[in-house]
Amino acid sequence: MKRWDSLAVPFAALVVGVAGMATGAWADDAPAAAAAAAAAATPAAPVLKLDSGDTAWMLTSTALVLMMTIPGLALYYGGMVRKMNVLSTVMQSFAITCLVTVLWYVIGYSLAFTAWPSPDLAPYIGGFSRVLLSGMAIDSISSLAPTIPESVYMSFQMTFAIITPALIAGAFADRMKFSAMFVFMCLWSVVVYAPIAHWVWGPGGFLGDLGVLDFAGGTVVHMNAGIAGLVAALMIGKRRGYGTENFSPHNLVLSLIGAALLWVGWFGFNAGSALTAGNNAGMAMAATQIATAGAALSWMFAEWIVRGKPSVLGIISGAVAGLVAITPASGFVDPNGAIIIGLVAGVLCFWASTHLKALLGYDDALDAFGVHAIGGFAGAVLTGVFAKAAIAGKTSPLGVLEGHTEQLWIQLQGIGYVVAWDVIGTFIILKLIDLVIGLRVDQDVEREGLDLALHGETVR
Repeated sequence: MKRWDSLAVPFAALVVGVAGMATGAWADDAPAAAAAAAAAATPAAPVLKLDSGDTAWMLTSTALVLMMTIPGLALYYGGMVRKMNVLSTVMQSFAITCLVTVLWYVIGYSLAFTAWPSPDLAPYIGGFSRVLLSGMAIDSISSLAPTIPESVYMSFQMTFAIITPALIAGAFADRMKFSAMFVFMCLWSVVVYAPIAHWVWGPGGFLGDLGVLDFAGGTVVHMNAGIAGLVAALMIGKRRGYGTENFSPHNLVLSLIGAALLWVGWFGFNAGSALTAGNNAGMAMAATQIATAGAALSWMFAEWIVRGKPSVLGIISGAVAGLVAITPASGFVDPNGAIIIGLVAGVLCFWASTHLKALLGYDDALDAFGVHAIGGFAGAVLTGVFAKAAIAGKTSPLGVLEGHTEQLWIQLQGIGYVVAWDVIGTFIILKLIDLVIGLRVDQDVEREGLDLALHGETVR
């Protein structure tokens, strides 16, 4: 579509010129007519007008998404590790929140959500016009969110940039140096996350122009984090005693509280991605609730059938799987599509986090890959199937069920590009860190626990 838009102005001028020559009026009237035609063919700029209702909703959504990381994810992950590593686990979530906030202010937002001056690079990376948030005045409004202050839009996107690397930490829990983790998250946020966010959501991003549907982050956040988590788990290696020692969660009450905070915060994540307090936000909220409940139940029943008992860990993991899977679809599907996505995600992520992990033998400690990569993949693919034009406010068919079969191929292309960049970028960053300072703690530290060795504190 972008290609044809770029041809509209010269084509209109050509038509007017030919008509002018045919009528003998080219010399006198054609230049003015051509200019008028060119102006008419130029798309109107979005109206940038602050809306107090939209702003209030986006302020709320920003707070909700931040709550997903601290304390939501911190508690969810913290309850699932052994007692001797709980402080190091929650410390990772908190430290990443602080680190990425500063990085987003310095360079991340600019690389993700501004336009590179050169048209050759603009589809792949943003520019430097908002480095240190330069030029962002109190009354600035971004064309990407024309009814709210740019400061609010920047802060909302910051919370996405925060939770994505924090999710990765679940894959290498119990065994990575804090220093290595800190450097990795710094580099990964700039080198991997910011470009992918630009591809999908940024101005002129090539995946967005391709037509990839990702309403709130199935590819940008969840697949991105889950794939990076798997690469990290494979490169760092298995936990000492994995497969022979007991790695049971030390406090599932903490994990349940964390999962509940994630669920509530996810309404800001998904419904907030509408960027307005309107119909699309309402349907996204409904789809999120329905899919999450469906996935929690389908994981619970699958576990009940396979293992004989439904577990607390199972039902909360299923809920998170449903939240992940509905994320890319939440602004494009109706409740019927949402329940199917949730039911499929619960069973699929249960299989990935148990059977697939056992089959392939990787040690994804807290199932970052099994839930976020697999759930994100399922959601991205099923978005292409169940997306509806009426829900998205479009006039042309959107998903496979509406007859737009090409959308499934578009979704798969988006997945492929994200996975390729993620794997390459993550591998290179981790390899460099391993060569310089090392990735893994010593065996004695791992045996005695990271809390005391790395942070000088313990949970009594």
